[in-house]
Amino acid sequence: MRYSGFRVLQQALTGHKGWQPAWRDPAPKPRYDIVIIGGGGHGLATAYYLARQFGQANIAVLEKGWIGGGNVGRNTTIIRSNYMLDGNEPFYEFSLKLWEGLEQDFNYNAMVSQRGILNLIHSDAQRDAFTRRGNAMILNGADAELLTAEQVRREYPFLNFDNARFPIKGGLAQRRGGTVRHDAVAWGYARGADSRGVDIIQNCEVTGFRIENGTCLGVETSRGFIGAGKVGVAVAGNSSRMMAKAGMRLPIESHVLQAFVTEGLKPVLPGVITFGAGHFYCSQSDKGGLVFGGDLDGYNSYAQRGNLPVVEDVAEGGMALFPGLGRVRLLRMWGGIMDMSMDGSPIIDRTHIDGLYFNGGWCYGGFKATPASGWCFAHLLATDTPHPTATAYRFDRFKRGRMIDEKGMGAQPNLH
Repeated sequence: MRYSGFRVLQQALTGHKGWQPAWRDPAPKPRYDIVIIGGGGHGLATAYYLARQFGQANIAVLEKGWIGGGNVGRNTTIIRSNYMLDGNEPFYEFSLKLWEGLEQDFNYNAMVSQRGILNLIHSDAQRDAFTRRGNAMILNGADAELLTAEQVRREYPFLNFDNARFPIKGGLAQRRGGTVRHDAVAWGYARGADSRGVDIIQNCEVTGFRIENGTCLGVETSRGFIGAGKVGVAVAGNSSRMMAKAGMRLPIESHVLQAFVTEGLKPVLPGVITFGAGHFYCSQSDKGGLVFGGDLDGYNSYAQRGNLPVVEDVAEGGMALFPGLGRVRLLRMWGGIMDMSMDGSPIIDRTHIDGLYFNGGWCYGGFKATPASGWCFAHLLATDTPHPTATAYRFDRFKRGRMIDEKGMGAQPNLH
């Protein structure tokens, strides 16, 4: 069933009795050409593009829980491509371009809102750094605009411009950045993949790999063995645990990243803002809640919940930038499990085991990368060659000394 305004009107006149399930609930087949482990945004996008772009038909996505129950539904919904390094910027710009046509592509309202993102400047050194970043963005085909303090004040008059420690001196704007409804992304990709014959199998936990003579023959699951010509792993914060079942130790740590939403307010925040003097970022949802977050919790964990010191730290950052937040009530909070790589950049690569492929290490960048991650992983699975925008995302970059350290923090994952 194709969605349209006419279809909504037709169903309204007939009591909404003609809607069909968005995707099937099939039983797993004994064997598939390609099995994707992980039914989050990256896994579903991979399956969708494998079917749509590369003509693959015999594909399964295995999800241990339910679609949308992982990080794809536990983030702050921001999309952007305001990176600096050549290893990152072309990839994220490719992803942003895919976001711009996504709803028409998979015929689903993902609520893509290009309301713009603004990184605030609080020092002369930071202005120099953001100028370099903006120039790098423009060289890679992205949009970037350096704003003065007065230009920022016209757009965001309620910010604390005269803070004695962190005065606002300007900002780096990317007008094409914005937000997307995270749940709708998962549902849209799931529906699009299913309509092209992909089997989406929920409540199917992978318990191991069947590997013989250095080749992966399939996966052991809670619903029995499933054979596969190729297996792609895209399980975000559970990457280390999953790949350990294949005898691999990854250059990745898992950390908790908390997010928060306030009670609904009238429109107050026109775009996405980030606090350059502390780690705080905020946008306003279509329901009116202010959605914001900050730093990782700083300790290794697989739990989807965080601790109170980070709640305090994020609230302090928000108050320093946006004093009016002090009058707003917090509605709820949640945590996502971040797969933090040693240089803060992702990995999309073949493993040393034939037929086994990996997609992970997304750190803070996972949600905004969803379309490009799926496209590039599908390209790798279908052709055994990396996509041009993802050639730097290899396992051996740490061995070769070709790290993509966007923040310049070194090999300490929790600082990225």
